[in-house]
Amino acid sequence: MSDVNNLNNLNNLNELIHAKVRLGIMSLLMTYDECDFTLLKKSLSITDGNLSSHLKKLEEANYINMQKTFVSKKPKTIVEITETGSKAYKEYIRTIEEILKLNE
Repeated sequence: MSDVNNLNNLNNLNELIHAKVRLGIMSLLMTYDECDFTLLKKSLSITDGNLSSHLKKLEEANYINMQKTFVSKKPKTIVEITETGSKAYKEYIRTIEEILKLNE
């Protein structure tokens, strides 16, 4: 029976968050509330283009908001988690915890 429950929990994983880079982005945002593009890029050791594509997917799902500004004539992007994103992340973590409990 636990194998069936485990499979159901696996099927319920939020695939948008489950991707390694997006999970890293969401985890950093849950920890710091907001991060700038450079901090995310360096923390996750990824390229600008890779980070941009993952941020776009999270923004399209309304999991994050991005604010683009200029500081000393240099572009600066601030990323913050939305309430929707926070709820989705917490649900993702609950699902992972349920999977782990079933494997005990």
